[in-house]
Formats: sequence, C-alpha cells, structure tokens
Amino acid sequence: MAVQRTTIPKKDKIEKKTYLIDAEGKTLGRLAARVANILRGKNKPTFTPNMDTGDNVIIINAEKIRVTGRKTEDKFYDRYSGFHSGLKSIRYSDMMAKRPCQILELAVQRMIPKGPLGDRLKKKLYVYAGAEHPHKAQKPVVLDI
Repeated sequence: MAVQRTTIPKKDKIEKKTYLIDAEGKTLGRLAARVANILRGKNKPTFTPNMDTGDNVIIINAEKIRVTGRKTEDKFYDRYSGFHSGLKSIRYSDMMAKRPCQILELAVQRMIPKGPLGDRLKKKLYVYAGAEHPHKAQKPVVLDI
C-alpha cells in the first residue's frame, strides 16, 4: 500500500504576488471574503493552514464600496475602552464619512485567523480611499472581482 505524503512548502519557495483590487461598486462582505482568501493563500495549491502562503493585496476606492439592505442606517461598529461603561458605537454611515478605509480593514481582519499568523496577514493588506496608491514599484496585478 502506497503512502501519500503531504508536502509543506519552504519559505523561500513560496511565490508572493501583489494584487490591485478596485472596490468601486463592490459589495463589502463579498469583497472582504475574497480578499481574506487571497491574503491567506487559499487560492493557491500550496495552501498550508499554519503558514503564510498568501499574497499582498492593495484595495483602492474604498470610499465607493456599497452595502446591501438598510445597513447604512442599521449597522454599527463597537469599540470598548476597557473602563466601565466604555462601550462606544459608531454608525456605518458616520464611519464611511470619517474613515472609509477602516471599514474594509475591519471586515477583512474579522475573516482571518486571530493570533500571530493573523497579525502577519493583516500587514499585507493596504487600503486607500481614493484611486491613487504608492505601490506602483511592486507592479501589482489588477484583479477583477
């Protein structure tokens, strides 16, 4: 009986690409799920759950992302200061006006694993509100989602 062996990719053999995604007109959750899979490396045949095999992702036009239903009025983002009654909430529409990049960052961050691996994956995500980005030297591949 033949035994199948699982191959673990070496760190120097993993090929990293940089993808550019235009978020204009895209749905928040669907885009965040695709980006989380790319950051994780689940779109590659060399995916290993305990390793960082994913690629870098640049998202532009984060201020033009959309949500479905009544989420602009009903969705809230909470943060807690650590003190008693230190819960602060901000509505989606207010967050979009003040910090549109953070909406996408939080959506993707909550879809990747927690812990040291997730911390490394978060550093590979770059979100910009407008159409300009400073990563032209990396020659990003435009990814249409």
